[in-house]
Amino acid sequence: MKKLFYLGLLGLVAFEIANVYFIMPMPGSPRMDSLQLAYFLHTWRWAFRAVFGLMVVVGVREAFRVPRKALLARPVGTLLVVGAITWLFNFKMTADHMFREPVNPVYRGREQNTVDADAVVIGVEQNGEARAYPVRLILYHHQVRDTVGGRPVMVTYCNVCRTRRVYDPVVNGQPERFRLVGMDHFNAMFEDTTTGTWWRQVSGEAVAGKLKGTQLAEVPFTQLTLKRWFALHPAGQVLQADGTAPEHFEGTGDFEHGKGKSELTTTNPKSWEEKSWVLGVEVGATSKAYDWNRLKKEHIINDEVGGVPIMLALAGDDLTFVAFERPGADRFTLEGDTLVSAGLCYDFSGRKVAATTGDFRLRAVHASQEFWHSWRTFHPDTLRGE
Repeated sequence: MKKLFYLGLLGLVAFEIANVYFIMPMPGSPRMDSLQLAYFLHTWRWAFRAVFGLMVVVGVREAFRVPRKALLARPVGTLLVVGAITWLFNFKMTADHMFREPVNPVYRGREQNTVDADAVVIGVEQNGEARAYPVRLILYHHQVRDTVGGRPVMVTYCNVCRTRRVYDPVVNGQPERFRLVGMDHFNAMFEDTTTGTWWRQVSGEAVAGKLKGTQLAEVPFTQLTLKRWFALHPAGQVLQADGTAPEHFEGTGDFEHGKGKSELTTTNPKSWEEKSWVLGVEVGATSKAYDWNRLKKEHIINDEVGGVPIMLALAGDDLTFVAFERPGADRFTLEGDTLVSAGLCYDFSGRKVAATTGDFRLRAVHASQEFWHSWRTFHPDTLRGE
């Protein structure tokens, strides 16, 4: 019976560590194909705890039949250690305790804004309303829920992959809530409240659970500096820092410029290395990655992906980028920060400059600036734009 007590405690410790290890960025775990194991452990966590807890209860009486001097060193001390480990792995090392959503999101216009003008933002525009979400805030929150133009949006960011995505958080016709549960292959994983299904941040796909195979609809967005965003959307609003955890906000913007300080978020300035930046493009079933260093050198690239003529452009700030289809396959040039093709000029939102009628826009192409290891992992058949 005494052995059951200690085996139960040992099993509980091993389970709590494994339950976190396989879904958090710990040595070795992000590269493992352990998603289904992690989901199994998480789903049956209370069953495991009940079994090991019962073993402890059955053996506790015999375990405490030791000399008084040995109580602290043996059963009591062991219980205290196991309790501390259980608390640590459940309340300190889980993703939703380490990275929290905004408590009371505050949005301000240009006049009242306190975010630096050179901050990189994720811009969303729907039904005449425009809002911006600074990367230096989102990289801690990982997600922000909002309503833009009367439609719900879920703005997400994974700083280990540099992947930014915006989704329509509606599942089976109903608005859904999500919590950050961890990561797999260095990419953030969310869990929905209704079914406990796990969803991958980079693709919006349900990858484990009842809704496996379901896909969240992606909402178009742009990456640009706040200064440029306000120039394009003078009546827009931008998310402000709140009191959730100001000590974790990347207020200096180092991460945005590739100067992340941790091993997981640092940037390799060379090309085609694990932590090098690429601009990944998807057109239909075809994906293609372009070296960010090449884009910084040329600032505009005319190419074809999946049979569709496209254009990639990087503004003079080396942070704002766009990707559009080329109407009529005409080549584009960049004059200052104006896109020019066939005698027509466009701004970085794709709008025709000085248009006298209508609101013609270039058709946007899905493009993402991220680490090469991320794009290659989730687009294994990707082409490379050399």
